[in-house]
Amino acid sequence: MSIQSIRSVLARFAQQEDFNFLLTNRLPRRLATQFMGRFGKIEHPLVRDLSIAIWRLFASPDLEEAAESEFASLHDCFIRALKPGARPIDPDPAVLVSPCDAIVGASGRIEGTELLQAKGFPYTLQDLLGDPALIDLYHNGRYVTLRLTSSMYHRFHAPHDCRVEQVAYFSGDTWNTNPIAIHRVEKLFCKNERAVVRTTLAAGGHTITLVPVASILVASIRLHFLDVLLHLEYAGPRFIACDAPFRKGQEMGWFELGSTIIVFAPDGFSLCPDVRPGTTIRMGQPLLRLP
Repeated sequence: MSIQSIRSVLARFAQQEDFNFLLTNRLPRRLATQFMGRFGKIEHPLVRDLSIAIWRLFASPDLEEAAESEFASLHDCFIRALKPGARPIDPDPAVLVSPCDAIVGASGRIEGTELLQAKGFPYTLQDLLGDPALIDLYHNGRYVTLRLTSSMYHRFHAPHDCRVEQVAYFSGDTWNTNPIAIHRVEKLFCKNERAVVRTTLAAGGHTITLVPVASILVASIRLHFLDVLLHLEYAGPRFIACDAPFRKGQEMGWFELGSTIIVFAPDGFSLCPDVRPGTTIRMGQPLLRLP
């Protein structure tokens, strides 16, 4: 049987919702995630090559874009950097760009403090953010849910010239963040491990918040401006004060597998025309327009 045939069979299984949900959510999620974090960093050539080969049976990563052609481990392949110029950054100062490669999920206006995980599955700013000031700020604001698949580029970048002022870390579960789980698990993003990254734009002083949400097998969230790794075993302070400047498009950190980033903006911002649920967006492309 050819590699393409094997991929086709695996894809048909993966599209069976009950099977997919059982496979990715009914196993011991935290244990599997912690194991993957350690296993993925093994640098033995046989382990590396076999791991990457199995991964490529289930996904189709574009490794031609990678800055390096060889990787020390599966982890090294997941967090690969790209060749210079692979993601042009929209230069329009009135535009916030996407911080990552992603598929656009639920997005649009926040109704008071309520927003959607998926149709029929609401959650609130209070459930997700845990910061009264941000809850007030984003009342009737805008949001965009960006879902990274396992095959995508896993690093995320500043959406505009900005300064990171605070990170809040919430340890939690590791439900899969794929559409099947999002349509079955209420308030999934609020239950999962996540970081709330509050930034202030150089243009107009607007507060933009990025919420990277971990998923099953995502062993950690790496933020370059912190000297700690945010993962399931992190026991440090929940709120971490920061003073880290970034240029538009500058790398901020990475996930160690696919996951989700939710972008929040105050009332007055608007979604760019091509930002619609189900569309694919690349890091650096227009996401939100400033007031």
